[in-house]
This record gives sequence, structure tokens and C-alpha cells, in this order.
Amino acid sequence: MSLFRKIQRFPFISKFILNHYPPYRGAGIVIDEMNFADYHIRVKMPLTGKNQNIVGVHFGGSLYSMVDPFYMLLLMHHLGSKYIVWDKEAWIRFLAPGRGTVHADIRISAEEVNTIIELAANYQPVYRHYQLNIYDESGLRIAEVQKTVYIRRKQSKSKPQAE
Repeated sequence: MSLFRKIQRFPFISKFILNHYPPYRGAGIVIDEMNFADYHIRVKMPLTGKNQNIVGVHFGGSLYSMVDPFYMLLLMHHLGSKYIVWDKEAWIRFLAPGRGTVHADIRISAEEVNTIIELAANYQPVYRHYQLNIYDESGLRIAEVQKTVYIRRKQSKSKPQAE
């Protein structure tokens, strides 16, 4: 079993590793909840001198980084090693200045995973689109993020035939 699969079996280890990942640690990004069984990850980020822009609000790059890998991680966990999962495209729309601590909830569902399995059964690429929002402490929506994820079932490696 790969190290990645071993780590995924224990969400608290994944959470610990991500919370100590240098880019996240430097920006103050914290994985608050990582619950693979409930298809949910909650991430937050306080406003600090390390992640504010020139006008004193959250730097847009940090806001995007805060949510970047999590659809991919959830899907990789639930689909397993027989699938290739990659982030394909993303955009972020800033709606209001981010002040204080901001947070986002990344969710998929068991039905979504089953749909992907059905769509990828023929080994063709599947593109799934997800949208999430980033909120401030008062519940104000400060950003909207759109993600496109590429998924494909891996071809089985055929063994050479004996002559």
C-alpha cells in the first residue's frame, strides 16, 4: 500500500501534515475539520501580516490557496488508486474584502462519487465542476470559487502474452 493511501486511512494524520505544509503554515491556513467519511473538509484562515495585501485585507492568492487541493483530495480518497484525479481549471471571484478569519466548507456526496464511477467506467475522461464560497466571521460571502476536476479510470496494465 502506498504511503499516500496509508495516510488517507487516518484523516488526523492528513490534517496534521497539511496544517504543517510550509505554504499553508506561512499563510496561516488551517484545516479545521477533515472528515472523509462525511465527504467534508473545513478550512479557515485568520488575517495576519503574512497574508494581507497592500490595503490590509486578505491577499487573493491566499484565499484561493486555502481551498485549492481539497476537491481533488476528497475524490482521490473516495475513488482510490484506480483513478487519475487532477485539478484542471479554476477561477475565483472576489465579492467583498476579506477581514478577520475566513472559512470555507468543501463538500462532495456519495452520490457524486457513484456518478463519477459510472461516467468513468468506459475509461474516458470525466470533467466535474464544483463551486464553493468563502465566508468571513459574520457570514458575509467574500469570494466564490469554481473548480473543474479531471477524472479518468486507469487502464489495467496488461501482462505480455507468452509466445
